[in-house]
Amino acid sequence: MRLFYIGIFRNETKPAYELVKEKELSKFGIFERGTVAEFLTMFAGTVAERTGPATRQDIEEQSYTFHVYGRTEGIAGVIISDHEYPKLVAHKLLGKIVDEFLTQNPRTKWAEGSPTLEMPELKKYLTDYQDPRQADGIMKIQQELDETKIILHKTIESVLERGEKLDSLVQRSEGLSAQSKVFYKTAKKQNSCCVIM
Repeated sequence: MRLFYIGIFRNETKPAYELVKEKELSKFGIFERGTVAEFLTMFAGTVAERTGPATRQDIEEQSYTFHVYGRTEGIAGVIISDHEYPKLVAHKLLGKIVDEFLTQNPRTKWAEGSPTLEMPELKKYLTDYQDPRQADGIMKIQQELDETKIILHKTIESVLERGEKLDSLVQRSEGLSAQSKVFYKTAKKQNSCCVIM
């Protein structure tokens, strides 16, 4: 599970304009990074452009998933991840980022022209959310529940095995008990023929 890109676009005009962005391309070789960065930016802009207001969508292209959240204010947040990244966590992060962007940057800063805006929090989010199980409380609890479930299954299996062993011991002891009764009766008969006076 990996995040590659977080960006916010002004998408009410065509073409969509990238207002802020952060990329994590360390997975790629040095010579590939430029090409991958161009592809991600170009495709993120296209997806943001085609996303309507108050819309959330996930688009898969090659080995990437584009998570997009269009807002009625005329902007769209885009996260690009691999296919394994949980959609719920990506959209939760998108909502958080877009809300923070709108709080920090009034519409007059980005509505027209080609503004150069900064949002240093994106780098932190991109780093923190690389492992969604650690960043998202629900995912963390789900992982702990899964681990507990595995432990419980193992415990139940061992209890059942013990129960089976106990059942076989009870059957053996019943068999031994029956054999000891036969032995007692046989010994009593043998001893009764040799009475000492």
